[in-house]
Amino acid sequence: MVLIMNCSKRVNELVVFLLLAIVTTSCEKKLIYRTIDGFTQGTTYHIVYSVDGADSLDEVVNEVLSAIDNSLSVYNDSSLISRINRGENIPPDAFFVELFNKSREIYDLSSGAFDISGAPLFDIWGFGFKNREKVTQEDIDSIKTFVGMDKIWIDNGRVKRSDSRVTLNMNAVAQGYTSDVMARKFDSLGVSNYMIEIGGEIFCKGHNPKGHEWNVGIDKPVEGNFIPGEELQAVIALSGKGLATSGNYRKFYEEGGKKYSHTIDPRIGYPVTHSLLSATVIAQDAMTADALATFFMVVGLDEAIKFLNDRRDIDAYLIYSENGQFKVYKTAGVKIVKIK
Repeated sequence: MVLIMNCSKRVNELVVFLLLAIVTTSCEKKLIYRTIDGFTQGTTYHIVYSVDGADSLDEVVNEVLSAIDNSLSVYNDSSLISRINRGENIPPDAFFVELFNKSREIYDLSSGAFDISGAPLFDIWGFGFKNREKVTQEDIDSIKTFVGMDKIWIDNGRVKRSDSRVTLNMNAVAQGYTSDVMARKFDSLGVSNYMIEIGGEIFCKGHNPKGHEWNVGIDKPVEGNFIPGEELQAVIALSGKGLATSGNYRKFYEEGGKKYSHTIDPRIGYPVTHSLLSATVIAQDAMTADALATFFMVVGLDEAIKFLNDRRDIDAYLIYSENGQFKVYKTAGVKIVKIK
């Protein structure tokens, strides 16, 4: 009799458990993912995110992109940075201050290899707002007198500079930063899964529509590979971090049998000539990854590896040329999904 009662009790418990499982399963909603594509900051953006219902974030995305453009875009004559560059005595906003401080941090860390005041050097080499000129050492020496983040600072809510000709261009880090700002906005709205890509600089969180970590492709650094994603070197799994890639294989020109890269070393004023072709960096935020990828492309493979050996919080996938062949250096934290 006791045995029968115990068995009956166990059956009842099993029935309750199964009912609870059915109820729980029926209450779970299948995640819906939406995509937003467009143009911003002279490039494209691609955003994928999960939603619980039919809510659209198009308006939110447009608001963030517009706010960033009005603050940091040197292509916008009425933006905050354009007005500051013209010498207007106006207070910088939170976007400007945060990105300026990060840029100064990487400037100091890189001993000047990353420098958002170096735009005049890009101009004379034909990679900025002006047509390429015949560059002389005298030209470079003259420009270097007003290049350097040690010549510009923020004091008492205003931008100060030691030379009125010092200007800033945050393009080397603005797209990564925009991805971070967008990610914070998504977090505040309770979005649990998203991938935000702006000009190739990425921040992602959670899982993709297949329930896995997000997959990020790294382009093969070959000449003529102008369409992102068309010819991949590798695919990386990523979630909860920022990623940025910088390379020399898409922007360059040849003159007198010599190739000039668009990566300028602001410390010396000349295009770099080393073997590093592409630097993909993974960091806690896309802004840092963006700045470090530029830094690596300036200093080259050996200095980049030296830096990585001292920083366990940073991962990287570096593609370089050796005897006419592509070679790869990657840190242990890089998760390769597949290699083509």
